[in-house]
Amino acid sequence: MRIGELAARAGTTTRTLRYYESRGLLPARRGTNGYRSYDEGDLKLLRQIRTLQDFGFDLEETRPFVECLRAGHPEGDSCPASLAVYRRKLAELDALIGELTAVRATIAVRLAAADEPPLCEMGGQEP
Repeated sequence: MRIGELAARAGTTTRTLRYYESRGLLPARRGTNGYRSYDEGDLKLLRQIRTLQDFGFDLEETRPFVECLRAGHPEGDSCPASLAVYRRKLAELDALIGELTAVRATIAVRLAAADEPPLCEMGGQEP
């Protein structure tokens, strides 16, 4: 298939495909007519990249998954390098969750303090 068809089927743009090609994530095969040529395997690569990016992986983090698929594995996450990326991402997410939990607790304390009416509004008496 040609680049326009691949882009349409993958739900992306030809510009994005050319960028992936320049980064070595998408193979640069050309037919005798000079046009880029792609197959169903390339569509699978793109879907893997897009799914990972939707999950918050940056483009370079998708590389081991793409290489795993290119090596003939049925899934991009069945290789040791892919699993290592998953582990790093989980550790990153756990750290972020910890930071967000601490920020949430701080905001909850400040909100509770801000919600209490000042003593002067209650006639100087405590509730």
